[in-house]
Amino acid sequence: MGRSLKKGPWVDPRLLKKISNLKRGDKTIIKTWSRNSTITPEMIGFTIGVHNGKTHLSVFIVENMVGHKLGEFSPTRKFVKHGGKMQRGLEAAVKKSK
Repeated sequence: MGRSLKKGPWVDPRLLKKISNLKRGDKTIIKTWSRNSTITPEMIGFTIGVHNGKTHLSVFIVENMVGHKLGEFSPTRKFVKHGGKMQRGLEAAVKKSK
């Protein structure tokens, strides 16, 4: 469920302060643990390191991301692959065809 429109988007004040201290186009990565912060137009052009529970993943902010949350662009789970007999057969067929 989203945040009430009368309250407006929530952005971590410390993150906004860090962004305001940098110049446009600055390539420094701003580290943050605030995955629930909404992306605002002031963040466009900056690279933000969003924590995924283990490391900080670099996210370059572009126009299309405005209104989304930072956590949407830093996945917390890593998909390895499906296993089983059928998967081994498919992999063997692909390896054989190469």
